[in-house]
Amino acid sequence: MSDVKTELAPTGKLRVGINLSNFLLVKKHPDGSVTGIVPDLAAELGRRLKAPVEFVHYEGPGHLADAAPSGAWDVGFLGAEPQRAAVIAFSDAYLEIPATYLVPAGSPIRSIDQVDRPGVRIATMAKSAYELWLSRNIKQATLVRANTIAATFEMFKAEKLEVLSGLLPRLVTEVEQLPGARILEGKFTAVQQAIGTPKARAAGAQYLQAFAADIKKSGLVASLIEKHGARGTNVAP
Repeated sequence: MSDVKTELAPTGKLRVGINLSNFLLVKKHPDGSVTGIVPDLAAELGRRLKAPVEFVHYEGPGHLADAAPSGAWDVGFLGAEPQRAAVIAFSDAYLEIPATYLVPAGSPIRSIDQVDRPGVRIATMAKSAYELWLSRNIKQATLVRANTIAATFEMFKAEKLEVLSGLLPRLVTEVEQLPGARILEGKFTAVQQAIGTPKARAAGAQYLQAFAADIKKSGLVASLIEKHGARGTNVAP
């Protein structure tokens, strides 16, 4: 355990990087405090390591991932994507969130397999886990990126783009603001929310892998989904 604590809390504190744009897992309050599934899991991790938790806030997952090599955080909660694995050692996923598409009123697009075609422009949030998946897999449609979820939605409306990509729970709230808009059935991917630590922290990574497995098996993740009303999310297989 001494090696684990040295790697995961080298300053004496467990510095936890959190993605504030994922409203399903983290909620920031006016006083700067945070609540949600991720803060609760971080508190449990800190309890087990006997280390106080200090949150390091990032406005998006890309910013969190980009900061890994700097050592600004010790443990990060974010989507596990191949592009990020070069600098972050990830646990198996503890929770997954389906990602799909929204189309405007009158759209001829009826299904997910009709999206990747020439002339289709997909609004997406830069460096989000689902944008990284789209960048790897979309071959004919065009990705149009914005830096935040809110900016992506506004861009989709203002530029009259053909498709809006996003996490299903968010799209459910956005479709209500667009008369006649539809969410396409199914998912193009499910974002695998995992726990990571900067590469080269082998003992720490092994501990986080065991932690992720335990919080699923014990029912903690399921209970936190229920506690925080994170509809549209599931305990990862």
